[in-house]
Amino acid sequence: MTEAEPAPETDLKAAELIRDEARRAPDKPGVYRMYGEDGACLYVGKARSLKKRIMQYAQGRFHTQRIAHMVSLTRAMELVVTATETEALLLESNFIKKLKPRFNVVLRDDKSFAELMIRRDHRAPQVRKHRGAHTIKGDYFGPFASTWAVNRTLTTLQKAFLLRSCSDSVYESRTRPCMLHQIKRCSAPCTGLISLEDYAELVDEAEAFLRGKSRAVIGRLSKEMQAASDDMDFETAARVRDRIRALSAISMENSVSAEGVAEADVFALHSDAGQACVQVFFYRGGQNWGGRAYFPRVDKSDTDADILGAFLGQFYEDKPVPREILSNVIPFEKELLEEAFSMMAKQTDGRRVVSIERPMRGDRKALVDHALTNAREALGRRLAENSAQGKILDEVVEAFGLDGRPERIEIYDNAHIQGSNPVGAMVVAGPEGFRKNQYRKFNIRGEELSPGDDFGMMREVMRRRFSRLVKEEDEGEAPERPDLLLIDGGPGQLSAVRSVLDELGLEDILAVGVAKGPDRDAGLEKFIIPGKPPFMLPLKSPALYYIQRLRDEAHRFANGAHAKRRSMDIKKNPLDEIEGVGPGRKKALLHAFGSAKGVGRASVVDLEKVEGINRALAERIHAFFHPVGRT
Repeated sequence: MTEAEPAPETDLKAAELIRDEARRAPDKPGVYRMYGEDGACLYVGKARSLKKRIMQYAQGRFHTQRIAHMVSLTRAMELVVTATETEALLLESNFIKKLKPRFNVVLRDDKSFAELMIRRDHRAPQVRKHRGAHTIKGDYFGPFASTWAVNRTLTTLQKAFLLRSCSDSVYESRTRPCMLHQIKRCSAPCTGLISLEDYAELVDEAEAFLRGKSRAVIGRLSKEMQAASDDMDFETAARVRDRIRALSAISMENSVSAEGVAEADVFALHSDAGQACVQVFFYRGGQNWGGRAYFPRVDKSDTDADILGAFLGQFYEDKPVPREILSNVIPFEKELLEEAFSMMAKQTDGRRVVSIERPMRGDRKALVDHALTNAREALGRRLAENSAQGKILDEVVEAFGLDGRPERIEIYDNAHIQGSNPVGAMVVAGPEGFRKNQYRKFNIRGEELSPGDDFGMMREVMRRRFSRLVKEEDEGEAPERPDLLLIDGGPGQLSAVRSVLDELGLEDILAVGVAKGPDRDAGLEKFIIPGKPPFMLPLKSPALYYIQRLRDEAHRFANGAHAKRRSMDIKKNPLDEIEGVGPGRKKALLHAFGSAKGVGRASVVDLEKVEGINRALAERIHAFFHPVGRT
């Protein structure tokens, strides 16, 4: 794809600008982006012919008043030429997902899904959770709709097939079986308790199970159990029985009645009151691996076909595409989507054909109907929650004197223990609830800070957060500005926040301190706004409960980040700090002396006996643990 010739700077009004752009646009497939006065992207579209599509806009041929309004706001256009319309469709989805244009259907709250992976780049393959691109050689199974679902399946695989889940470094350093072997969740290939050939058979059985061949796997295990029983080897028979039970439990829990549904994603769209819900369920190997409800941003004028077509393009922009996509609505440009998805599938695993179907009868229709029921119920709950949420936000507006309902609230808290491992946390909430994909943690690193300096920590967090926002705005980007900051703390913390905001020219952002009540009693919080006396909200105020929820979430997130950092700090090995001691020498030292403490007690002569350790390095290691002047 190539960038088309950019439009020259102009003061032309929208219609004249678009007519000028149409004259120069190429008669080729591609993607166009329309930008408003403030530089924010208004709309992303694709066309078989960029010239013809932009000419339609120039001639005023609009489908809806909304599109006419969009054109009237346009102040600049950018074009990208592609080789085919299919490439244009994929690029359009990528741009929409990245830019979130105001006039497009936009997939919101898009989180990555977990998968299971059997690694194939080690003599004893490891089974583990995986997220992201398939860059490691192995077999991937998913997606799983929740962390709980993938954890449950991973535990089942450990019970049934005794596959290792430890990292390669742990595997290589084991000298005796770990706890997982003792509780019968690993066959301990690390210590040779099972041959690599026998372990490979377990791996093949696990792969077959995940590919939907559970009956065949259970059948083979049943014969193995019977043979062990006939040989009076009841201990082996009992172990195999437990494996069969684990497999049978998850097979029955996840099984679906649809005959022949080996690999499919099932979508159902329900729209009402200007909002829409898309429910998706994942079916792999005859098992239901869970589902999730999405609430894309739509307009009342969008048809169900338009919504689902735009949704699917963005949904699969960074996810593997199954062989079948079943839905209750035929998406707009179905054939083009099938061609694009088939091209993506061919690139990832060599498959050629992806089909999108609207089943009209039988088991497949039953799956779609089940998804539709879930979509209706989820949207109903959403509408009810939004109504209640709107009333709560109205109370927040009144309590803090805001100009309108806040679209983005940021809540900040710090966590440390006597100044050690300090962490700052930012939690984000909006009208739809917590926006967890936008949470941020800040490892406090200011060297000039004294231990426990909460005010200094808050200043560092604010400076890092809002310096970045100012930089992005200066570079022409359009980051979301918060409408309200809630600071867990009293006048001191709020003063630290206010000083940074004022320094960066962000005086218009309202920051409110939430001071804990006497004895930290919930309900007795005082709210501090610069220039106003501290005040409290009525004990039964919904706004008070809402702010308590926000503060508690920030507290939870900050404590979790702090605990993780503290845990990582505890796990650090002193050997990591010695120059010249890399992973290989570290491993050799630990094998020779058992632990870092053992290395510290060793003499230079003993250290020199370890493979890879010469005299100079032995003296350096000894000096590290016995510095001059220590008594």
